[in-house]
Amino acid sequence: MGGKSTQKAAYFDKLKSLLETYKSIFIVGVDNVSSQQMHEIRISLRGEGVVLMGKNTMVRRAIRGFIAENPEYERLLPHVKGNVGFVFTNGDLKDIREKILANRVAAPARAGAVAPADVWIPAGNTGMEPGKTSFFQALGVPTKIARGTIEITTDLKLVEANTRVGASEATLLNMLNISPFTYGMGIFQIYDQGQTFDASILDIEEEQLLKAFSSAITTIASVSLAINYPTLPSVMHSIVNNYKKVLSVAIETDYSWEGIEELKDRIQNPDKYASAAPAAAAGGAAEAPKEEAKPAEEEEEEDEDMGFGLFD
Repeated sequence: MGGKSTQKAAYFDKLKSLLETYKSIFIVGVDNVSSQQMHEIRISLRGEGVVLMGKNTMVRRAIRGFIAENPEYERLLPHVKGNVGFVFTNGDLKDIREKILANRVAAPARAGAVAPADVWIPAGNTGMEPGKTSFFQALGVPTKIARGTIEITTDLKLVEANTRVGASEATLLNMLNISPFTYGMGIFQIYDQGQTFDASILDIEEEQLLKAFSSAITTIASVSLAINYPTLPSVMHSIVNNYKKVLSVAIETDYSWEGIEELKDRIQNPDKYASAAPAAAAGGAAEAPKEEAKPAEEEEEEDEDMGFGLFD
């Protein structure tokens, strides 16, 4: 008894230390994960993460003991079920996820196992003798005899995803040397600084976040302006709109300030400002022919010189 109590206390201390040291936790599923795979995953995470396994009852009991000091740990409890473990890290979540999911191995189909994906049998020659044709027919696999061997004529979906593999299907797949499944750690949830979320959140790009953020700001500003309730996104719009109103009042009244006089003058005397631009353009057009006349005179002088030179 004393030994078990000591082991539990040591486990509780280790779990508490990891929770205090690392800000992020991957809650991972380890169904069908071999001890060799676990060893390789630990090696790939060395220096960046720590893998901790344990019985669910013991993990839940330990976490409940920490909730008084850290209430946010309660968010972990609903996910401590089934064959799961923890990967603690302070590294980049996307990089750590890639390392967790990278170590997968092919596995043969086993009777009674749930297929994680559709299983297809490809068309082609099986190399089997014709005597086994009845076995293929029993499973509805289209075949023909070609060169003394059984040939599957068309691709066939043998097992659908999320259904159990039957004994006959498992036998056929093993006969064809097809290992349709891959097994490795799967990520159920991610705990990061007091919040839990699905691993698919990591697939959201920064551009998508910025677009959603900009859309939210626009919506807040529109609602704020519509109900005349000031918020940070609507303040600049309110200032601009109110300044436009002040300009309108100043134009219609004698009220003025520095900077508004020119605007008033432009409105009251539009011809004064409109005539300046055409005059400048006309002056520029009048000077152009004078500049073009000079090269012509020089060419005539050169022609005269060349004429005298020829007869001298």
